[in-house]
Amino acid sequence: MDVEALLSFKTVLVGGFLVLFLLYERVRPAVDHPLLVRFRGASAAAWRRLVRNTGLFSINLLVSPLIVLPITLWAEQFTTGLRPPWLSGWTGVAFDLVVLDFWIYWWHRANHEIPLLWRFHQVHHFDELLDSTTALRFHFGEVVLSALVRALVIIVLDIPLSSVLLFEALVLMSAIFHHSDARLPPRLEQALARVIITPSIHWVHHHAVRADTDSNYGTIFSFWDPLFRSRSRTKRWPTMPIGVEGGRDRPLLRLIITPFWR
Repeated sequence: MDVEALLSFKTVLVGGFLVLFLLYERVRPAVDHPLLVRFRGASAAAWRRLVRNTGLFSINLLVSPLIVLPITLWAEQFTTGLRPPWLSGWTGVAFDLVVLDFWIYWWHRANHEIPLLWRFHQVHHFDELLDSTTALRFHFGEVVLSALVRALVIIVLDIPLSSVLLFEALVLMSAIFHHSDARLPPRLEQALARVIITPSIHWVHHHAVRADTDSNYGTIFSFWDPLFRSRSRTKRWPTMPIGVEGGRDRPLLRLIITPFWR
């Protein structure tokens, strides 16, 4: 399958998943928050929030083909010869997904622990409600920095483009799921949480208390946080305040310049 076909498949898969959760969380929200845009009767503040999130996403839609994809294609051309022959087929794909998820755990953690990276990442955390659109809300600077660091992982481990694009699709779908405001049956969510990150885990990461914000870094698999002792003991509750401790969300233009402005 060529690059264009892989990208088309990823777009359709992720786009369909996003539409599904956008609809579901508005029919059966876990938290019926005033900032959630429903089918009718949304407040002006809710619409402003939606503009902020979709605005940041639109910028990244431009950045991805112009910067992120070329960086990935450039990295994929190199080979170090370190990849053993048995890492092929589905075995290789499974290995690549686990390794890339391991990398993104530490990259996410670094975004909280290194002040320069946090200046970009906090734009994502300023959101005062979690729903599927929060999964699309990232500063383009963070997206570019992430692609540059990931390029090193791709080069060192000889990760093929097909694995990278599959991982990107799974990351986006996971982010849509665990940021969503979808109401899930408790037993189903508890079962899923043993393997993957669920809303009950990730909402704590967005709790407007820095001790909880600096925890629960997992993206796809839920076992990295217990393994590296970064899982918060806080349990999600319906009125949990979301955002950055001591901070408030801000207009789109201010979010764009926030990392560059003290």
